[in-house]
Amino acid sequence: MKFLRCLFFLLIFILSYSSLPANEIEVGIDEKLGNIIPMDAVFQTSKGDTVSLKDIIDKPFLLALVYYECPGICSPLLTELSWVVDKVQLEPLEDFNVITISFDPRETPEVAAKWKRNYFNSIRRNFPDEAWTFLTGDSLNISKVTEAVGFYYKPTQDDFLHAGALIAVSPEGKISRYIFGSTYNPFDVKMALLDAGSGKTNPTVAKVLQFCFSYDPDGRSYTLNITRIIGSVMLIILGIFLTVLLVKKRKDSKN
Repeated sequence: MKFLRCLFFLLIFILSYSSLPANEIEVGIDEKLGNIIPMDAVFQTSKGDTVSLKDIIDKPFLLALVYYECPGICSPLLTELSWVVDKVQLEPLEDFNVITISFDPRETPEVAAKWKRNYFNSIRRNFPDEAWTFLTGDSLNISKVTEAVGFYYKPTQDDFLHAGALIAVSPEGKISRYIFGSTYNPFDVKMALLDAGSGKTNPTVAKVLQFCFSYDPDGRSYTLNITRIIGSVMLIILGIFLTVLLVKKRKDSKN
């Protein structure tokens, strides 16, 4: 019986360390549902105006953290974002807004303006200029936002290693939902914005995916974590084995 107890507590110990703590994440996204983004963070718009987030947030909105001169996933993400806001069955500026923040403090309002024109040109519906704000800022204010939303990135010599996602946020700055993937469904985005408008928080399947997959910053993609999956299967088998032994021992003691 002592042996079984030792195995049981060993199982609990291993399970408690089966996921990586948020403060050890080097590159990736750790969902911070319910967190409030720093509304006092100050940035510059693509027109060169200095604004705080509270000055421009009065509707549920989609937040995208990118850097405009990114040679990797940022351009496809913003292209897909411009496509989905063109299709979503909500009215921009009335029902929702979009905010894009560059996490590269070297980028300027002029750079933001160039890329804003680029993505706006692909939108066919009537989409007011004020409904999508492109921001740049200094490292202090950028860090305030990235830490609040759990966005972890790593500077390299002339680039950044980072992941990508859209974040649905309420008018009060409350993080409601994370939308992952390389393509976005207009209905999913609509529901995320409606939930954000109601102040609801909804976890995504990303937590399960993050357990089974590890982000590869060099390849800018998620790869299957075979070691973690095999370890989990072994723990499940061990748990079943312990359960069978305990049940069998109880039956034997009754006999």
